[in-house]
Amino acid sequence: MVRVERLPGAWAGPGRRGRAGGQPGALRPPGTRAAAVKVGVLHYPGLDLQPFERILRAADCEYWLHEREAAIDTDRLRNTDLMLTLGGDGTFLHGARHAAPNDVPILGVNLGRLGLLTEVDPKGLKSGLERVKKGDYRTEERTMVTAELATGGRASANVLALNEVMLHRSPSLRIIRFAMSMDGQEIGTIDADGVLVATATGSTAYSLALGGPILEPTLSDLVLVPMNPFALTVRPIVVNGVEVRVKLIGSEGSVAADGRELWTAQDGSVLTVRAYSRRLKVVRFGPPDDFYRVLRDKIGWGTPLVPRPQGVA
Repeated sequence: MVRVERLPGAWAGPGRRGRAGGQPGALRPPGTRAAAVKVGVLHYPGLDLQPFERILRAADCEYWLHEREAAIDTDRLRNTDLMLTLGGDGTFLHGARHAAPNDVPILGVNLGRLGLLTEVDPKGLKSGLERVKKGDYRTEERTMVTAELATGGRASANVLALNEVMLHRSPSLRIIRFAMSMDGQEIGTIDADGVLVATATGSTAYSLALGGPILEPTLSDLVLVPMNPFALTVRPIVVNGVEVRVKLIGSEGSVAADGRELWTAQDGSVLTVRAYSRRLKVVRFGPPDDFYRVLRDKIGWGTPLVPRPQGVA
């Protein structure tokens, strides 16, 4: 752990002390010196950290380093103003599972390919940290979900996810049958390769590849996306609920969350997916409509497949 001596100043950081979720931060008064920001840096294994440490030191940040697969020190995390992820969207997902329960804002630096969740590239990190210190940013709140699997009266531990939770047919190659309900209301029973419960954030991830709709990321709705259903009429559905239950009927399957395999499900197992009580706070520097620009630039949504020839009205 590397520390920089705390500088005098009254800035309290972007965390739990006086920040209005989703609102721009107030600039500090001219001529004042900002206090050092306590930053937890979560990175993928094998990353050369020296260039990033130089930027953090130049920005007068106190920071500690954490490899994403290792167990994290929650006491140290609770006293952190900002979580910084160095990697792609996968590293950001790891950071989100630590940041949300401790109410720590998260800023993603994209070192990967797509980077839908991250906010800056390495060249923008220095200016991004300066803007965080000044309060020149906004926090975008995202819904997360918890998942629990009950089999034979025994329940697993709760697992937190930002994108999605999925029940699928593995290890079997046969379709599986399952019944679904939302907040105690029966939805239906279908045969399919599985079902995915996605957040609005996850609507542009695996859910999108399965034919699910795109949701504006700050919405609290969940999306139920059947995987290759054995019925033409079964389509994805958006639900405004807080709890979705999926019960396996005469089948076996597996449960995964944010791309991680978690549990094996048996006949009669019940998967419960609930909206998490705390929302993830994502640091953003652009306006709210940047989401649509990202869709155009990184996914190609809203861009004509065939450009209009020049001179054609």
